[in-house]
Amino acid sequence: MHITRERPASQQGPAEHFTGTVWLDEIAQTAAPSRLRMFNVHFAPGAHTAWHRHPHGQVLHVLNGEGRVQRRGGPVERIRAGDSVWIEAGEWHWHGAGPHTFMTHLAVVEAAEDGTTAEWGAHADPAGHGA
Repeated sequence: MHITRERPASQQGPAEHFTGTVWLDEIAQTAAPSRLRMFNVHFAPGAHTAWHRHPHGQVLHVLNGEGRVQRRGGPVERIRAGDSVWIEAGEWHWHGAGPHTFMTHLAVVEAAEDGTTAEWGAHADPAGHGA
């Protein structure tokens, strides 16, 4: 068993991967052989990720606020506090806050063998346009 009492400082989401103000807090990065990663992600109103996908999928659990999520080719879906979203391995998607509310979610991923957790694409349009 390992208890982490101190965590890395909050990091602002880089502009090449996020639109708007986004802050990431690393909650867990486990030792090998596990490749689990967990982040607490805070989105300002209207902020969201670029299109991206994960080698082993991703679980999002909304802690507070209201957000949006979309998989490529699908409709923009509303998500609210208490909702959990499973995004399948390799599925292109984006997620973020609603236009008028902050949103915070936990994001859980498993890194690939080389340590990467995501492949990033173009910036997303929350209106559902542009892939």
